Amino acid sequence: MIKILVCYYSRSGTTERMAEEIGKGMEECEIDCEIDLQSVEVTDVDSLLEYDSIVLGSPTYYGLPAGEMKSFLDESVKHHGKLEGKVGGAFASSANPAGGNETTVIALLEALMIHGMVVKGTSKGNHYGPVVIGKPEDGELEQCRDYGKMIAELTAGVIDR
Repeated sequence: MIKILVCYYSRSGTTERMAEEIGKGMEECEIDCEIDLQSVEVTDVDSLLEYDSIVLGSPTYYGLPAGEMKSFLDESVKHHGKLEGKVGGAFASSANPAGGNETTVIALLEALMIHGMVVKGTSKGNHYGPVVIGKPEDGELEQCRDYGKMIAELTAGVIDR
């Protein structure tokens, strides 16, 4: 069984809703996985070592992840090199179009790649990871579920090697 962490920061509830939908996508696929859905405020950075896959989500503030998520990533430096080969992913929300969603997702992915993690884009929809502007709509929630499924399947493939 693979173990996946979906860790997020959410002030308005939008990013939390996205995390829940990503988790649903993971549950709906045919992969045997345990999913921990946690707010970054309660996630122990030392627990990162326990997971096969780590997916991070944040609202967008000035084109970057929230300070709470950045602090968590800064603390994760003590595990530099120990997350090598694990699967990573990211998602973001913002209040308006061109609000910095992609730059937020890329900032999160950059941190995961510096840890040596494996990340995957997609040729469909949101290429780097799911994004939502304002309140999530059905199509955006579907992309979150699809992303969750993709992450679970990728993790299972990486673990099997």
